Amino acid sequence: MTELQQFRAEKDHFFAHDPNSPLTSEQRHHFQGLHYFPENQALRLDLEIEEYPVKEEIKMLTTTGHAQAYIRFGRIRFRVEEQEIGLTVFADRNGFFLPFADSLAGDETYSAGRYLELRPLGKGKFLVDFNYAYNPYCAYNEAWSCPITPAENRLTAPIRAGEKVFHA
Repeated sequence: MTELQQFRAEKDHFFAHDPNSPLTSEQRHHFQGLHYFPENQALRLDLEIEEYPVKEEIKMLTTTGHAQAYIRFGRIRFRVEEQEIGLTVFADRNGFFLPFADSLAGDETYSAGRYLELRPLGKGKFLVDFNYAYNPYCAYNEAWSCPITPAENRLTAPIRAGEKVFHA
């Protein structure tokens, strides 16, 4: 079993059995596991970040109408299906956060977008592994409050990696 397969199995177990799961008890009763794209090594990237010279604090609206503070940290760039992509990386006290919505949003992926935590590699580089892209908890249960993907991170290209849309 690969590291990614192990991660996904542990996540499915958490969703099905843990009282802190975002699923309701009714959803957990019928839960058969999350759906994922096959592992895509082309979307496991070591990328340099173009840090913004001024780290501006922004308020990201949430699905429940509140706002959460993030720092606009920098921008990463890469290519997907012949398209040049640029995404803003945000920071908060928990680390580096990449909310994004791709061209599959509302069809194969969650309509409001997916999230990814980035791992700093040092010397201005980050591991950006879209195979670990996940749906926010509000994708499973609207009682949760989740940051809404900002316009600057809405893509016209597909990201065929990570978690797919949830069907209860």
